[in-house]
Formats: sequence, C-alpha cells, structure tokens
Amino acid sequence: MSKSKANNIFLIGPMGAGKSSVGKYLAQQLHMEFFDIDEEIEKRTGVDIGWIFDIEGEEGFHKRETAILNELTQLSGIVLATGGGSVIEDENRDMLKSRGTVVYLQVSLPLQQRRTMNESRRPLLRVQNRNDIIDKLHEEREPIYRNLADIYVETDQRSVRLVTDDIIYWLNKKRSK
Repeated sequence: MSKSKANNIFLIGPMGAGKSSVGKYLAQQLHMEFFDIDEEIEKRTGVDIGWIFDIEGEEGFHKRETAILNELTQLSGIVLATGGGSVIEDENRDMLKSRGTVVYLQVSLPLQQRRTMNESRRPLLRVQNRNDIIDKLHEEREPIYRNLADIYVETDQRSVRLVTDDIIYWLNKKRSK
C-alpha cells in the first residue's frame, strides 16, 4: 500500500448510510482532516446541490463532483465522505481506489428509507416515489460499492462511535498485514 493510500480514508455508500456523521467522528479520532464532497461543492459554488441539479442537471453536478474529488483525493491524511453517486464514474472509482482506503458504509433499504424520509436537500429524492428511487439506486450502486470497497462496515442500529471503532479496527488490521 502506498504512503498516500495508507493515509486517506474514503467513505462510500448510499445516502443515509452515515458517511458525513461517521466521517467527522472518524477524522477526530484519527486526528485527520475531514471533507464532505457535497459540502465542498456547495462551498465552492456558493449554491446548494439542488440548485446545481436544477440548472446544470445531474451530468453537470457529476462533472463538478469529479473535479473536486480529483483535487481532494490528492491530499494526504484526509477522511472524505463521498456522495452516494460518486462511484458511478470510472474515473472517480479509479481515483478512490488508488489514492486511499475505501470504506463502504452499508445500510439496509428499510433504514435508508427511514433516514431519508424527510430529506429535502437531496435532488434525487424530490419525487413522490422516493422509496422506488432508493430501491433503484440500491440495485444499480450496491455492486459498485461492494467491488470498490477495501472494508465493509454495517451501520444499521449502530452508533457513530461503534461504526467508527469498527473502521479503526479494520484499518489497523489491514495496515498490519
């Protein structure tokens, strides 16, 4: 494992998996810098993700996401919470896989649906058939998350602290090999 790969942790998984919450706490515990890709996009554009989707569409959003992902993944010693769809592009998967340890935060569909039930900031869920969209995204993305991940951690009914403890345990185990 290269030095930079060993020093970066990239959290992947669907919306509602806890990437941002776990990422913040994990970064604190490991004394690393935390970034959330969606927050970075909003900070740099001065508008929220929904506005970008409305004006530029999903494709425009993903172009911005790829550019910022490229920049952030070149840093060292970071924890990065990616967007649920960050893994769609081959280029993004290559960056994540080669520049850090990829941790897949798994969440069951029922819990994901509950966690995102009142979410209005997620453009893909601004529809009547939210659960159908979540099911469809799960079907499309689950194999990608599994294939990309170095570590899998279940988040259902588990606190941020327990999930973080698991990640740290598996990171230490991987690094001691």
